[in-house]
Amino acid sequence: MINSLFLISHSGDIFLEKHWKSVISRSVCDYFLEAKEKAGDPENVAPVLQTPHHYLISIYRGKLFFLSVTQTEVPPLFVIEFLHRVADTFQDYFGDCSEVVIKENTVTVYELLEEMLDNGFPLATESNVLKEMIRPPTILRSVVNTLTGGSNVGGTLPTGQLSNVPWRRAGVKYTNNEAYFDVIEEIDAILDKSGTTVFAEIQGVVEACVKLTGMPDLTLSFMNPRLLDDVSFHPCVRFKRWESERVLSFIPPDGNFRLMSYHVSSQNLVAIPVYVKQNISFLETGSCGRLDITIGPKQTMGKSVENLTVTIPMPKSVLSVNLTATQGTYTFDLTTKVVLWDVGKLNPQKLPNLRGSISIQTGSPKPEENPSINIGLQIQQLAISGLKVSRLDMYGEKYKPFKGVKYVTKAGKFQVRT
Repeated sequence: MINSLFLISHSGDIFLEKHWKSVISRSVCDYFLEAKEKAGDPENVAPVLQTPHHYLISIYRGKLFFLSVTQTEVPPLFVIEFLHRVADTFQDYFGDCSEVVIKENTVTVYELLEEMLDNGFPLATESNVLKEMIRPPTILRSVVNTLTGGSNVGGTLPTGQLSNVPWRRAGVKYTNNEAYFDVIEEIDAILDKSGTTVFAEIQGVVEACVKLTGMPDLTLSFMNPRLLDDVSFHPCVRFKRWESERVLSFIPPDGNFRLMSYHVSSQNLVAIPVYVKQNISFLETGSCGRLDITIGPKQTMGKSVENLTVTIPMPKSVLSVNLTATQGTYTFDLTTKVVLWDVGKLNPQKLPNLRGSISIQTGSPKPEENPSINIGLQIQQLAISGLKVSRLDMYGEKYKPFKGVKYVTKAGKFQVRT
């Protein structure tokens, strides 16, 4: 299955490697680095690359490339899902998944990789099971291990590994029993110059934080589950129950986990939360242009739009910009030629506006196309698809837990053409 794993930094340095079968030379990564150079943007690198003797499958997370090497054909999504599990595990263990943090915890990283994959096949990928085998690093534990020569590896096999519920350990006890669910949705949209929606879809996830005593059996139901397409579940969910009743029935893992992810691709169900009035023009002759952008709320269901940002990648011939913002602040990066306008909270009574002039190199031709505008935003207590949790029931235990649901809408790849 998976022969080797290489961790590569944003700049292209290989700073960690792990081999499960035979050692594969680092030179195999040259094919990947070449593809990375051609792609320009790290997110545009093809996830699967074929070389004369290997297949390279990669993901990009937190400014790092996780590159796996296989010698035989494997289902690519299987490997991609495993790589995401590795990144999620590092995030869970160390609080961050960055080059610095991974280098600081190299020993624990190798211990985790040794348990997560056995002879190239995924073995223990559940965070709860791994934490019983390999204790998360703390300052005190690091000092003790250094003095005694000990390690973070536990001496007994996790209880979950021996049961038919491998994601949950036995004998869990809490004084406060609570179950919280976050419904997080990202809008990916492209709007044309007139504001008409060219493309729109929603990527959603339900993140859970469950701290319950014993072995509870939960049932989560939605008011309108039929609008969900392309649903993907945590292994704890009973799929047949979802197929027949559109209800999530599961014995939850202990702690934080992703219960499900889903997709809403029907364009008429995707509400666009803001509208953008814009005019970016460059003169045929001379060395200047004009920029005028106004943003207002559209379909926000009465909720306020927060953390609003506008990013405009300018043509390379632009020297400087002289703009005035009625709200927030703007910056212009001379190296990348990107204008970043940090608006903040959107006030419907006084719409934010950014306008001014653009200076272009003397003698350079008029840019062939206008730059696109990328929007970033966040709306609290709103799932833009209209998805709502109806109720959460618990069986198998007698106590009453605290329950809560939070909704958040964010902008994913939200682009306005000019």
